[in-house]
Amino acid sequence: MTPPRTRRRTGAQGAVPAHSLPRRGAVRRAQAITTYGVGSLVAVDHESFVVSGLDEAERSWNGDESPRIYERRLARLLDVDYFRLPPASEDSSRDGLRVRRFPLMHSCPECAELQPHRLFNPPAGRSVCGTCEVDLVPSRFVVACEAGHLDEFPYWQWVHRSPERGSTTAGGCGGSLRLRSSGRTSSLRSILVSCTCDRAPEVSMEGSFRKSALKDLGLKCRGTRPWLGTSAPAQECGLPLRTLQRGSSSVWQPVLKSALSIPPWSHGRADPLAEHWDALRQFESRDHVAIYLKGAFRGGECPVSLDEVMTLLDAEREEDPDLENAPTFDHRYGALRTKEYERLRSGNEESEQSREEQFVCETPLGDQAVLGPLGVTGPMLVKKLREVRALKAFTRLVDAESTTDTKEMSLSTSPLRWLPAMEVHGEGVFLRLDENRLGTWETAPAVAARVERMRSAHQRVLEERADDSGRAALSPATPRMVLLHTVAHVLINEWSLESGYPAASLRERLYAADDMAGMLIYTATSDSAGSLGGLVAQGEPEVLDRTMRSALRRAAWCSSDPLCMEADTSGLSWTNLAACHDCVMLPETSCEHNNILLDRALLVGTPEDPSLGFFGTVLEH
Repeated sequence: MTPPRTRRRTGAQGAVPAHSLPRRGAVRRAQAITTYGVGSLVAVDHESFVVSGLDEAERSWNGDESPRIYERRLARLLDVDYFRLPPASEDSSRDGLRVRRFPLMHSCPECAELQPHRLFNPPAGRSVCGTCEVDLVPSRFVVACEAGHLDEFPYWQWVHRSPERGSTTAGGCGGSLRLRSSGRTSSLRSILVSCTCDRAPEVSMEGSFRKSALKDLGLKCRGTRPWLGTSAPAQECGLPLRTLQRGSSSVWQPVLKSALSIPPWSHGRADPLAEHWDALRQFESRDHVAIYLKGAFRGGECPVSLDEVMTLLDAEREEDPDLENAPTFDHRYGALRTKEYERLRSGNEESEQSREEQFVCETPLGDQAVLGPLGVTGPMLVKKLREVRALKAFTRLVDAESTTDTKEMSLSTSPLRWLPAMEVHGEGVFLRLDENRLGTWETAPAVAARVERMRSAHQRVLEERADDSGRAALSPATPRMVLLHTVAHVLINEWSLESGYPAASLRERLYAADDMAGMLIYTATSDSAGSLGGLVAQGEPEVLDRTMRSALRRAAWCSSDPLCMEADTSGLSWTNLAACHDCVMLPETSCEHNNILLDRALLVGTPEDPSLGFFGTVLEH
């Protein structure tokens, strides 16, 4: 990561050119997608920066430092041609991930001045007060709106507000701001801001986080996008502003989309027909496709055989949802998941594939009948898999999955034909639950009533996060989904003891719908270390039967019982029932749903009603 060049003081003795200064911080490549993506704030030592937009940092996102990766199915969904890995290089001459200083407002702990960074006249390459020679402190507070804009906290207006109406009287008072801490408490009341003009009393930051605090000052969003620099001038937005801590998770929330590479697109190579697919999809017959290819590659041979082209066209048409009903993005993303589920069920034998194939899924050799009493069916050994995770956009204040009308902020000023992404390789185990037994269980009144409690609590959370309850997304909680989710968690905990992988390196991928009842538990890393065979070995029927029974016995008892099992609600925002960190919760990186919608009672039942659990009869034998 490379901060922008630091200003030089004119005539400074012994000044060092800014470009030669060691002004670098380090983040992992994956964090440039999940934690420190475009538009996010990152702390480097005692300084704070915002990660630059894609077009502002185009040089660093090109070339060997940021290679291209391909995943046709995900690229179609996101309407791009390819993806790029975040720039990473240990060579000090390379740019790395470009950033800009933000917030610009800083304070000096020694002289208590509060002003833009440049006015402190810091020496080149350092963030210190030019007078006191102590490290400057970036503003703890920023403001943002739901549209994704980000701006400085309006300290001047906060100090010069009218006590009666809250309107600002700041202007040409000629004073300068001061910031100090009384040290009496750790609350906002102890952070005091004043102006030397003596026209306004010293005020604390208490109350600045109220929803209407800035609205009462007559302030609205100016539409600033500091991560895009001067290429994106501010345009009046008008939405209400909210005060946030600089390090708050609400300042930046990524919109991530992922896909498994499955046949016929699982070779991971560049697509030689990328610019021809829109035209090719118009043709139904093989002869018309052949005529088009002959004209498109006039004077040369098409790099893809006609048979392969037809196979790829058929695969794309199968994955397309019903176009007559104007499918939304969520419907198209659901169709992508459905196709993965079908391929995981059907498999892809290793002996029939080339070495370039990145999806190998085989039926285990053991007798699957031993899994019948458990209600588990169709285990598959995923010996090779590749997943591409792309950063589509980001949001502020509002979780992208909590509303149907999310204001996603683009990563660049102009549309680009690529997005940042990570590719990971690994292995896993896919298994399904018996549809007949599942159908009987999920219609039981006691099961439906228990899940409804979680769904109602989750729906209330979604409505609160959406601010407009009419735009809130629908909770995905169903008996089938909660059951699959909880089974995946107890299996990950069990396999972390058996397979040699820590729980944080295992992930779940759930397939829960009316026509799907499966889960993929896999490990994936950015190198080949994710395919060591330890997890695949757990998918053999005899081993899986033993592991499942052991996991269910562990799930039947929690060190927090009876409180955990008898609690009416638990977990984040009370969206769990019998689930806590002592029994089924996982590291956040392992869970698709942020450790919500979990209930081990749906697995093993309760002491009063063992039949509530899908696997309740298993523990009786």
